[in-house]
Amino acid sequence: MTEPLRWGVIGSGFIAETFARDLELTDSGTIVAIGSRSRESADKFADRFDIPNRHGSYDALVADPEVDVVYVATPHPMHHANTLLAFEAGKPVLVEKAFTMNAGEARDLVTKARAAGLFLMEAMWTRFLPHIAQIRRLIAEGVLGDIVSVSADHGQWFAKDPEFRLFAPDLGGGALLDLGVYPVSFASMILGTPDRVLTLSDAAFTGVDGQTSMLFGYAGGAQAILSCTSSAASPVRAAIVGTDARIEIDGDFYAPTSFTLIPRDGEPTRYAEPRVGHGIRHEADEVARCLREGLLESPLMPLDETISIMETMDKVLEQAGQQVRQ
Repeated sequence: MTEPLRWGVIGSGFIAETFARDLELTDSGTIVAIGSRSRESADKFADRFDIPNRHGSYDALVADPEVDVVYVATPHPMHHANTLLAFEAGKPVLVEKAFTMNAGEARDLVTKARAAGLFLMEAMWTRFLPHIAQIRRLIAEGVLGDIVSVSADHGQWFAKDPEFRLFAPDLGGGALLDLGVYPVSFASMILGTPDRVLTLSDAAFTGVDGQTSMLFGYAGGAQAILSCTSSAASPVRAAIVGTDARIEIDGDFYAPTSFTLIPRDGEPTRYAEPRVGHGIRHEADEVARCLREGLLESPLMPLDETISIMETMDKVLEQAGQQVRQ
């Protein structure tokens, strides 16, 4: 596959708009079709981004012969069903995070993708950002020494609207699946799957988790200290601490940003690149690269790790007294 990917998007909300704007900054693909719950909303989205094919149902979107790959941009309770719909049409899929509502749904999607020989990837766009690539390189080169701890937070303030997706149980509301997934995935990228999980959590006014702090322990002795909240704007920073050096990532660590390498001995080194767009285009480029090379999953966001992250978040929710929703 050498031509630009022809994307079909399921869902016409904020994250779909962000994806559409960012895709205009790359030549790896273009959106050719939008599918929404009504033709009216599909037309509004398509008019905004000059998309030729407009569909008033998700079934019509996945059946569109001009669509090479589907991006699922609906709230996470719908991810499982929407992805299966695309699989039935024989289409590879990029699924917005949180990948699913629980680990069981994640395992089911991965099993079905592998059985059908279809590409599948979680849209954890942080994994593909330039500063994360630099951090991966420094770690692989052993610059940090043995990693002792990882810390990350993600807090945003939202007005107390019971119908807003962060607070509405039927939309998968809760700080963890929407905000906390970034720190949890970040820790997973650096340290892998924890063998110990400790949780402190308080509910929001609708009963979903509103503020959650997590302590993860790992077999090698490293620890991760993570937090998320939907009631206040936190620094949204991250750090990786090793025996020889540490990395401090600036605010909005999960988005295009800068960081500082601080050695135990010596002068700090600053890493910064100009920010262009939102940063989501990098995950679209990764999907295009994988499909071009015949890969069924991305080595930067492996499917088994996506399952592991969902398993970890299931444990966090269980300890928080939250029922893991189906």
